[in-house]
Amino acid sequence: MISKGCEQCAMGGKMVLFVYGYCDQRDCFYCPLGENRKNVTDVYANERLVESDDDVIEEAKRMDALGTSITGGEPQEALERTCRYLSLLKEEFGEDHHTHLYTGITGGRENMRRLAEAGLDEIRFHPPYEQWGDLHGTEWEEILYVARDEGITPAFEIPGIRAEREFLDFLDEGAAEFCNVNEFEMSDGNYRRMREQGYELQEGHMSAVDGSKAAILDEMGDHPRVYFCTSVFKDAAQHRNRLKRMARNVGREFDDVTDDGTLVYGKTWLTPDELAALGVPEEFYVVKDTHVEMAWWLLEEMVEAGDAERGEIVEQYPTYDGTVVERTPLA
Repeated sequence: MISKGCEQCAMGGKMVLFVYGYCDQRDCFYCPLGENRKNVTDVYANERLVESDDDVIEEAKRMDALGTSITGGEPQEALERTCRYLSLLKEEFGEDHHTHLYTGITGGRENMRRLAEAGLDEIRFHPPYEQWGDLHGTEWEEILYVARDEGITPAFEIPGIRAEREFLDFLDEGAAEFCNVNEFEMSDGNYRRMREQGYELQEGHMSAVDGSKAAILDEMGDHPRVYFCTSVFKDAAQHRNRLKRMARNVGREFDDVTDDGTLVYGKTWLTPDELAALGVPEEFYVVKDTHVEMAWWLLEEMVEAGDAERGEIVEQYPTYDGTVVERTPLA
């Protein structure tokens, strides 16, 4: 089974709203947050540092977001802020804008009520790893029913450290709607701590941890309401599709959109007057402060013909920060 939120993620349609970088419950050795996100009060919409509510709305529009996932840190520890953004998104995009939230604490009925009133559709609980297998009869079992009573779809989302049948019991008992298991990964934020715990990367993989995947699939993978999300899928489908959605919106007439969702264009230091003298139509270039960006194939032809002394082909992400992937000199 795949939830509505996951369907939208797979389509690249979920904006990621990072609302709070602190998490006072525990310092999980596998926490993937990097230094720029850990223990900060900053808000990010995808890669964009949020300075106003307009930034959140603009970023959602930039990617034609179908919904939003709320994450941290711990979003429930900044509940007023979290609820304000939920309300903002629902007011702007309507009830069909699907929202889900990741949390590592139970929060209690009052939190569930406030989140539901603000427009939260789905909540994904991540209980402390140390308690896996002993969750029945605790606040973790109770909160699943409380969330459902308040109109929020309750679920689990856990890292694939090991198989745990208790999560299947919660599904069969009707307490949780689904359980997502994310392939266990190393990142810049947790690499040192993971190595100290004895974990190693899979051979040939950039982030997937060696070990637990086969056992989890054997024990949990056949359940119809368990979804195992691989690191390859996150990169090849979720991330790439989000980039493609952005590229379609922000790409200029002369930008070339690649299969990976990046934008390719040419960079030249010719002046607008020089481009006009060469007969280059205005729709084929944009003037920047220190250079001109234009159709890469046209610039390549101009350099080969000697009409431009130099230039470069630039490939970059369509994200707000516009990270450059590659530069290829033309001379």
